[in-house]
Amino acid sequence: MSGRLTTTVGPRIQRIVYGEPTAAQTAAELSLISYVDLAHLVMLTERGLIGRADAAVLLRHILGLRASGFAPLCGIATPRGLYLAYEQHLAVALGADIGGRLHTGRSRNDLKATTTAIQLRETAADLVADLVRLQAVLLCRARAHHDVVMPIHTHHQAALPVTYGYYLTGVALALGRDLTALRQASDGLRRCPLGAGAVAGSDLPIDPARTAALLGFDAPPLHALDAVASRDVALRLLSAATGAALTISRLGADLQLWSTAEFGFVTFPDRLVGGSSAMPQKRNAFLLEHVKAKAGAAIGAWTAASSTMRSTPFTNSIEVGSEAVAAVWPGLRAVADGVALCQALVSGARPVPARMLARAEDGFVGATALANRLVGDGVPFRTAHGMVGAAVRGAVARGHDRLHDEDLPEQLRGTELSMAALVDRQRAGGGPGDRDASFDAAYRDLAAHSAWCRAGRDRSAAARRALDTAVREVTAGGGA
Repeated sequence: MSGRLTTTVGPRIQRIVYGEPTAAQTAAELSLISYVDLAHLVMLTERGLIGRADAAVLLRHILGLRASGFAPLCGIATPRGLYLAYEQHLAVALGADIGGRLHTGRSRNDLKATTTAIQLRETAADLVADLVRLQAVLLCRARAHHDVVMPIHTHHQAALPVTYGYYLTGVALALGRDLTALRQASDGLRRCPLGAGAVAGSDLPIDPARTAALLGFDAPPLHALDAVASRDVALRLLSAATGAALTISRLGADLQLWSTAEFGFVTFPDRLVGGSSAMPQKRNAFLLEHVKAKAGAAIGAWTAASSTMRSTPFTNSIEVGSEAVAAVWPGLRAVADGVALCQALVSGARPVPARMLARAEDGFVGATALANRLVGDGVPFRTAHGMVGAAVRGAVARGHDRLHDEDLPEQLRGTELSMAALVDRQRAGGGPGDRDASFDAAYRDLAAHSAWCRAGRDRSAAARRALDTAVREVTAGGGA
């Protein structure tokens, strides 16, 4: 047990509190912990807080455990949690005089905060990279279909003529802001919590800046209490990810509606649809339902995590550091899954240009342009609005599904109503006629996000190389 305690909780409570980790879960958790251990031991050696020979023995044993997937620790009893079982293993295998030195100058509190930060950093980087790929797919399809005219709807009614490429560019721009939010939330992971100790730092001459650098962080803790008490970055990352999930859920809603037989705007290849167990004719775009549902899972995860953190003391807290954070991971996974599905769906979706154009022509979506023609001739807009509205009403009464000369007021007869021409004239205010400006802005956004991803990968790789070098230097000069 420990110097103060002589017994621990029973098996049932152990399962509730610590779980029964599988071999894969054990290896994953201890891989993170031992990664921090390598940097911590290098720092302790450099500061003279542990002898080089003892450090070399510890490092070699930990490296061996990592290479084996932590096989000696898989399936063993963990009455006080996996970390203490791991530390006990080191003490038994190497003797207390060596194994017992690992925890010098730190606490489980700052260790847990550090492993959480590393895991969040990696998860956020992967999610940003996946979203960048989705943004690239959106822009690729937007460029391919920049001239495919379609009606855009408001309140589920045909409104104005645009193009399919213009629609996809708009989604890409919105997704770019979600990416910016994720990147900004990730800024909170620049400081490494290690060194904060239990809650108030340490009186030992440790060097938190060294461990921070070896672990790929920019800086050590600024304030020990804040470092171990706070998990607000996890909430902000999940919030930003949820924003992205909401964006793609709206895209999913449009694509699902447009893929119905009633609309017929887009089709999907067989690999992206499902059949029916009862109805032979069905081609269900069921993957879009998964995309839309993932946003709900993310919202639920954020609600659970924030509710768990609510009204907890501002200090190290299991409610915050363990229970609330545990609710974050499923939400982030749900968003990542939705993004992966969306990449395939946007790439695979094929517009049906003839159907889109016909629905634009039959939907009176040129009416606003006609009213604006009258405005250009000096007619007040509200008067022009009434005149064209009356023309549409008359056309419908005569059984027409588009405006003909006989439907129009005298001033508008003979007006060209080509949908492509109408789209091209809608240049002001970010309209589809000025598509190059919006597309170029979205592309610059994509390039900036891609560069951020590359820089992050390069920093992590450089830190990993520096840690490997430092570990080799200690183990090369240590004892047997």
